[in-house]
Amino acid sequence: MTSLVIAEHDNTSIKAATLNTVTAALACGAEVHVLVAGHNAANAAAAAAQVVGVSKVIHADGPSLAHGLAENLANQVLSLAANYSHILFPATASGKNTAPRVAAKLDVAQISDITRVDAADTFERPIYAGNAIATVQSTDPVMVITVRTTGFDAAPASGAQAMVESSPAVDENGRSSFVGAELAKSDRPELTAAKIIVSGGRALGSSEKFNEVLTPLADKLGAAIGASRAAVDAGYAPNDLQVGQTGKIVAPQLYIACGISGAIQHLAGMKDSKVIVAINKDPEAPIFSVADYGLEADLFSAVPELVQSL
Repeated sequence: MTSLVIAEHDNTSIKAATLNTVTAALACGAEVHVLVAGHNAANAAAAAAQVVGVSKVIHADGPSLAHGLAENLANQVLSLAANYSHILFPATASGKNTAPRVAAKLDVAQISDITRVDAADTFERPIYAGNAIATVQSTDPVMVITVRTTGFDAAPASGAQAMVESSPAVDENGRSSFVGAELAKSDRPELTAAKIIVSGGRALGSSEKFNEVLTPLADKLGAAIGASRAAVDAGYAPNDLQVGQTGKIVAPQLYIACGISGAIQHLAGMKDSKVIVAINKDPEAPIFSVADYGLEADLFSAVPELVQSL
């Protein structure tokens, strides 16, 4: 059995989610190949070849693959699918956009958001916002899988030298075209890759207070800033900072929750964090049930005191 991992990249370097997906592919007990589909992406292919555990990199390069459009990427994967028993995507926006198209064309059931590989045909995935774990067994000839990257350690990004093989790029699908991209720029770490995250909830009361209280702490720690859905819905923080079931799934080394009650939807997005610190004046807040350290205090005084102590 051989697995194919669909790499996420920027045509220059490999994104971290790919490394976690390689680990999941290795757990399937198979040889692992990586597809780098892009345009002028030779550097990304070379980076993928250095990932420990990868035996071959397939480099498909052409204008149709420049922007990772799901229709074209799916066709590229389908052109190679007959050679593989497992096709794995990171469970990111791109992976979730492309994997269903591949599964539908192959007439197989997609296995979504896996967090553990029990056997080559058996996987675990969270359901009901992570309150239950489903064990899924598949008899499909090809398994199309999305991988929750927080469930797997990242494979070492260097230390190997796999062979790189070229593959013809597919033609333009014609059903979509790239118009433009507006990318949020920040000096802070990207939320899903950050080692430390400081998050705020509705208790902060306003966007001004959200920034006034959390920014100094995040600056001191070199942390990314996150927010609960309640804070985002109230307009305190932009949508791309939302952590939770309907936001981003994170698992940093340290997660500091300030004024977050701990609704089940939020916990689903951060409870795999290595160390969780909760600051909340409500002793009954559900966040304390998952916190490693809890401080029952008013965040408006506790957080500035914490900043002064750092």
